[in-house]
Amino acid sequence: MAKASRIFQPLQLAILTVSDSRSRDNDSSGDLLQQLAEQAGHQVLERAVLPNNRYALRAQISQWIASSAVQVVLVNGGTGFATSNCTVEALTPLFDHSIDGFGELFRLLSFQSIGSASLQSRACAGLANQTLIFAMPGSGSACELAWQQLIAPQLNAATGPCNFVPHLKNSIASSCATITDCAGIT
Repeated sequence: MAKASRIFQPLQLAILTVSDSRSRDNDSSGDLLQQLAEQAGHQVLERAVLPNNRYALRAQISQWIASSAVQVVLVNGGTGFATSNCTVEALTPLFDHSIDGFGELFRLLSFQSIGSASLQSRACAGLANQTLIFAMPGSGSACELAWQQLIAPQLNAATGPCNFVPHLKNSIASSCATITDCAGIT
């Protein structure tokens, strides 16, 4: 494997908070995700707070997917079963590839602290135009759990046996990635 794919590479992120009651002034979960990303060495290029409207969400995410700069999108909120929640419905048609394991592992980890209530999370992830998209519940504890346990390690090119960095646009590692990067991972 190419050496460049095993060193940390700062990525460029966008953060979207989906809420009918939050604004940029009181977006504590968005603030937390930005703080965690920046502490890890990544750069947050853009942030937005939008209400539960699948078409507005799709438009914003599509803009970031089409951008040559945004490599990762973190979405928090709108993933539960409330009538107005539509994050999953907004995002999944945009995915070129779903990352089913993200939602499964998020619910498993959540179960350890909140029990069967973890069933009500529809956390999901996918790749679209070489842009990695993670959608998680809007609570700060859910955002922190998703970031610390699942997202941050996969945004670090030094994580082995594999990570998502080689699959992202404008990634140094993407030009060095080989088919054997995740040999044995099924």
